[in-house]
Amino acid sequence: FLLHGFYHLKHSGVMAIVLPHGVLFRGNAEQKIRQHLLEEGAIDTVIGLPANIFYNTSIPTTVIILKKNRTSKDVLFIDASKEFDKGKNQNIMTDDHIAKILKAYEDRQDVDKFAHLASFEEIVENDFNLNIPRYVDTFDEEAAIDLETISQELRTIETELHAANDDIAAFCRELNISTPF
Repeated sequence: FLLHGFYHLKHSGVMAIVLPHGVLFRGNAEQKIRQHLLEEGAIDTVIGLPANIFYNTSIPTTVIILKKNRTSKDVLFIDASKEFDKGKNQNIMTDDHIAKILKAYEDRQDVDKFAHLASFEEIVENDFNLNIPRYVDTFDEEAAIDLETISQELRTIETELHAANDDIAAFCRELNISTPF
C-alpha cells in the first residue's frame, strides 16, 4: 500500500501515511522495503503518535512522511507519543500538541526527549530499524539516592520501633497479659 502511494507521487511529491509501529522494525519483506526507501532517501520523517488516538483502534501509530527526489538521506524522528490529553474513550491531540510536532518537523533539529535528526549512517548502524526509541531517548534518570541519609533514617526508625515495643511490653505487664513478641 505504501509503495503504491509512493509510486504514484509526482517527481517532487510528498506523502504522509499512518501505519502501525510494527512497520518500523519488523524484518523480512518490510525490512527490505524500508532499506530500499532509505537508500533512495525517500523516508523524510517518522512521527510516533500516542495510543488510542484514532477511532476503532487503540494501538499507537506512526506517521511516515515520504518525499521524492530528496538530496539527503537523513531521517527526522519525532516521538509525539506523550503529546495528548486523556479522553474518556479516546485520547485527544490539542492544537498545542500538533503545533509542537509541526515546529519540530519544520525546524528539523534535535529536541531533547522529543526529536532527533538521524544520519543515514546511524540508520545503517541500526540495520535499517526505524523504531523511534532507538533514536529519541525519552528515558528519565531517577534521582540519586543518598545512602547515608537513608541509613540514618533507618537507624532512627529502628530506635523509635524499639521504644514503641518497650512501651507495649510495659502496658502488657500492667494489664497482666503476655507480650505479643
